[in-house]
Amino acid sequence: MTILITGGAGYIGSHCCVTFLEAGHDVVVVDNLANSSEESLKRVERITGRTVPFEPVDIRDQQELERVLRQYECTGAVHFAGAKIVGESITNPLSYYDNNVVGTQRLLSAMDKLEIRNVIFSSSANVYGPPSMLPVTESHPTGPLSPYGRTKAIVETMLSDLAASNPAWRIAMLRYFNPVGAHESGLIGEDPQDVPTNLMPYIAQVAVGRREQLTVYGNDYETRDGTGVRDYIHVVDLVEGHLKAYEALKALPDDRNCFTVNLGTGTGYSVLEMVRAFERASNKEIPYTIAPRRDGDVAECYADTELAARTIDWRAKRDLTAMCHDTWNWICKNPRGYGE
Repeated sequence: MTILITGGAGYIGSHCCVTFLEAGHDVVVVDNLANSSEESLKRVERITGRTVPFEPVDIRDQQELERVLRQYECTGAVHFAGAKIVGESITNPLSYYDNNVVGTQRLLSAMDKLEIRNVIFSSSANVYGPPSMLPVTESHPTGPLSPYGRTKAIVETMLSDLAASNPAWRIAMLRYFNPVGAHESGLIGEDPQDVPTNLMPYIAQVAVGRREQLTVYGNDYETRDGTGVRDYIHVVDLVEGHLKAYEALKALPDDRNCFTVNLGTGTGYSVLEMVRAFERASNKEIPYTIAPRRDGDVAECYADTELAARTIDWRAKRDLTAMCHDTWNWICKNPRGYGE
């Protein structure tokens, strides 16, 4: 009764390992360590007191995936592995289609061959594109603006077709908004390999002295303070949603064996509100400069979370204060991430 966690050494994957282990599941991690660290799994073992088997496997290697699935007698998978930087996907789209689409096809083929047909997919609110309504419901039209977002939308289509082809499959597609925060122990957290592309780790690195200042892209949006508004969700809430989704798979009927839900809080915070909240949590000033808007950015985007509440009995519990406090705790203990 072991669950395969692809990309399990990464930011969200390592937190998912903790949550599933603490719930009594066994896990095995496959990760090529392209944007992660094996050290995170050693920290997971410290937090949980459980062993985390690790296999340095790329998800595009179907033969090796089959070996791992067979060797550990896996009964399902939580699929995080993939490339995730929007800007990078625009400059290097082939790599993103190879990692995210081809990699997922190989994973699903390996699982199908071995008749292992429970899977949770790590999708993204990027599949929606510019919101035509707020909050964003799961029925919102999709229209991703980047190759990254399009890879997520393609995989969702692949999974829907797979579920329709065989009622034995049980599939959940979870559309993330903006994961932030860290485990309360400060042992695991977000550790960007290069310059952070997301707001919270950049703010944290400014607060701890790794970077001089934050650049705020645009202060002329039609929002309460002119800066962009997003739905930020604590990473522990996010992975608890995965556990709820995995448990919900067992109860799905054959004719409705696939579902899609948003994972967010339903509340939007502006860039400057995030800065002020982190200043309160860290007791540090966060200097920033204003720059022009970036192409593709929207004024506001936040989730409707009612379907997740009804479908998997899940709601986010941790507030913005907890998100900032836990991020600050993590970076204070690990100012250089796992590299120290």
